Amino acid sequence: MKRFHIHVSVADLADSIRYYSALFAAQPTVVKDDYAKWALDDPLVNFAISRRGDAPAGVDHLGIQVDSEQELAEMKARLASANLPMQEQIGTSCCYAKSDKYWSVDPQGLAWESFQTLGTVPVYGQSRDRSAEAGACCAPAAEAIAAAPKPTAKPTTKPTTKAARCAPGSSCC
Repeated sequence: MKRFHIHVSVADLADSIRYYSALFAAQPTVVKDDYAKWALDDPLVNFAISRRGDAPAGVDHLGIQVDSEQELAEMKARLASANLPMQEQIGTSCCYAKSDKYWSVDPQGLAWESFQTLGTVPVYGQSRDRSAEAGACCAPAAEAIAAAPKPTAKPTTKPTTKAARCAPGSSCC
């Protein structure tokens, strides 16, 4: 068995554990003072890449694709029960697909989508402008996801290289 690995630098570990535990409906399998890991068998991974105008390279958003309306309703309920920020997009056209979605933003401002694909469409999406006013394709601007209170942002300084993050001789990650 193979697992897709995603590592996200976070500003507040406790806020992030709360967020991801709600999103995945599971507690971490490993928790350290500066680290947490979830070893999940569900969900499987849908990985996509795109090049869109002047969008910056790097992680655009992350998400969990579901197969049914019931699973999508469960994802919505997880976020709502944890009082996490969320925005609904029903029948949206994005990434060459028609989907129902719930967007949320983690404590670092990283967009997450929970979605069910309903079919295909011949164009990338309704709009490439990600502002709240423009219909938001794919991920809405973080400020547009305001259905629930957002966690308090905490200032952070982030090292720019792996060498700056990992001590010499450590097995980092």
